[in-house]
Parts: sequence; C-alpha cells; structure tokens
Amino acid sequence: MEYLAELTDKGRQAKQAARKLATLSTAIKNKGLAAMASALEQHSAVLLAANAIDIQNGKDKGMTASLIDRLMLNEARIAAMAEGLRQIIALPDPIGEVLGMQHRPNGLDIGKMRVPLGVIGIIYEARPNVTVDAAGLCLKSGNACILRGGSEAIHSNTAIVKILTEAGKVAGLPAGTVQLIETTDRQAVNALLKLNQYLDVIIPRGGAGLIKTVVENSTVPVIETGTGVCHTFIDASADVEMAHKIAFNAKVSRPAVCNSMETLLVHQAAAAAVLPALLADYHQAGVELRGCPETRKYHEAVQPATEEDWATEYHDLILSIRIVPDMDTALEHIAAYSTRHSEAIVTSDYANGRRFLQEVDAAAVYINASTRFTDGFEFGFGAEIGISTQKMHARGPMGLPELTSTKYVIYGDGQIR
Repeated sequence: MEYLAELTDKGRQAKQAARKLATLSTAIKNKGLAAMASALEQHSAVLLAANAIDIQNGKDKGMTASLIDRLMLNEARIAAMAEGLRQIIALPDPIGEVLGMQHRPNGLDIGKMRVPLGVIGIIYEARPNVTVDAAGLCLKSGNACILRGGSEAIHSNTAIVKILTEAGKVAGLPAGTVQLIETTDRQAVNALLKLNQYLDVIIPRGGAGLIKTVVENSTVPVIETGTGVCHTFIDASADVEMAHKIAFNAKVSRPAVCNSMETLLVHQAAAAAVLPALLADYHQAGVELRGCPETRKYHEAVQPATEEDWATEYHDLILSIRIVPDMDTALEHIAAYSTRHSEAIVTSDYANGRRFLQEVDAAAVYINASTRFTDGFEFGFGAEIGISTQKMHARGPMGLPELTSTKYVIYGDGQIR
C-alpha cells in the first residue's frame, strides 16, 4: 500500500507548512499568488499538452461531451485561472481580523480573531481549474492544502501543481503549501478521509456519489458542498423574452456544472406564451426534454418525466419541465426536490419575488437572473473552494472567510479569578 506512505509524508509536510503559513505576511502570500498566476500563463503549452492526454483518455473511455468540457483546458481557461489568482490578491486578507472586542467589568478585553483552519484536504472530480482555485484560496487564507483530483485529470493536475509549487518556492512559500495526491488508487481516498493526525478539515467537491462517500466515511470534519438540482420558476407575470433568455442560459450555457438548471417550472398562465419557442430552442440546442403531460402538448420531442427525473442532477443537456397551477405548487415542488443550491424566479410581480426570496431554502436565491451566477468568481471572491449547501459556518460560494476559524483573544493587565 504505497499510497499510505505518500499520504503520511505529504500530511507531515502540510502540517509543517501550515504552521508557517498561519503567520506569513499578506505581502509574501500575494507575491506567491502573483508568481503562480504568471507561471500558469508562461507554461500554458505544458498544461495543454498534459490536458490533451487526459482528454484523449476520457474519449477512449466513453466520457460524455459535457464531462469532457469540464475536463478541457484551453488558452482562455488558463487565462481565467490566472486571473482568478490575481483577483484573490486584490481581496482583503482575512487572517488576523478581529471580529468585535468587548470590555468586561473586570477589565478584560475579549474578542475573536480570524485564524486559518490549518490543513485542508480537498477531494474533487475532473475539473483542473479547481486545483488552481483551491490552491489560491487556501494560500491567501493561510492554509496548507492536500488535493486529490479525479483520476481523469491526473496529468493536468500533476502539471498544474508542479508549476504552482515551483513558482511558490521562488516567491518564498514554505514547502508543502500545495500538494497533490498523485496515486490514482481509489483506496487512497478512504485513507485520506481518516488522516486526522494531519488534516483539520475535508471538503468534497463533485457529484452526489462523491459527496455521500466522503460524508459517510470521513473521520475528519467535513464541510459539505452540495449537488445542484436547481430550479427556475417562470411566474405568471414573467416577461416572456426575459424568461426565455434566463431559462435557456441556465440549462444550455454549461450543463455539466452544479449551478445549471435541472428543472424548469412554468406557471400555467405563462406556458402558452413561453414554452413553444423555448422548447424549440432547447430541442435545436440538443437538449433532451422530459416533461409532465401538460408540457408534452407543446412539443413532440418532450418525453414523459418520471419521479426520478425531478430529483436528478443530470450534469448534461437534459431538462425536466413541469407546468404548475400556481406559485404554491412551485414552492412545494422546490421544497420537495431542491438540493438547496440555487433557485430562481422570473417575475414582474414584486410581492411574488419577495415571497420567493423568503420561502425558498437555498444557498442562493435569484429574482430575474440565471442560476449560473452562483460562482465565486461571479460573486467577486476571485475563486471558490466549492458551493456549500449546508447550514454551518459556510453556505454558498466559499471564499476566503469560509476557510477560516476563529479564536478568542483576551487582553488583561493582571486579572485573576
């Protein structure tokens, strides 16, 4: 079991690095981020060559087109990864921030200070950009990270981490700041989940199967990122052109990501105006349509939707559609099937919009915008470590503050109890 030696060695290095990172100046962390961003751009040819191997392997194994898209790197995506790191430089360093200070009657001043979590293990699937996002956010928040990406992206991730590590070393970052588990042995994941001696927290980022495995098997504390069964509800008062644009974008722009829409709900009073053109555009774009009996009347390509469809995150050009008699039914449907990721309403009715905001339980709730905006980059965080759908200290796109803990700091002048 060679992977145990690798995990132990990298865990030890990460623990040592975390102690140094916790007190590293903002200037040095930013210098490291800048060096990493430049190195990615300078070595784009190396990244593309490594990625090409992963892409070909994925095609040989029959990976779907949407998953290939998630795996693929190109010059624009490499530039976007570098820009994400530069945006993190511009963000305030959360470490050392004091969250309130109260003066006690006994003369003590008691406050909370933001501190790093320590060593963060991140387990994710075939998205090389996550490697860069995770490394950058962990660095700026003073954490060491141990990354375990999907085997489908092993060549891409290995190349990325090598580039980041070499750039960070030149910039003065401690050894072990960013590490990748290079073995593709699936047993390594189970071992990582029990590496309590070195890991302070585990963050899974991927599909329902991965997240379920981590939550059920980890002895290390888990920050749970969620699957995205996201809905868009077209209200009776919705502007038809706006509804068309939002609903089309939410499904088609990048169907394999967690913030894409999986179920479209349409008020029966809006169906005749919205659905004929929208369904035709979906069909032309290659979307497989599954709908309720009423929806099927609007386009011959719509197949019957099953109970399973309403609860499925497709990660593909597949969409479930239901016509509902009223807003109450739409809200009940969302409450029953939502994974509490991102939910949207398209409406011109202010009261309905406010009601949707108040009653829908999700990490991100939209009025008149696509769910595709639930993203750290789009929210101005520079990048994200994942989208948390739990209700602990982190919910929604997880930026720098969500990668910190707090400790109480107490100032005295000789008080005893």
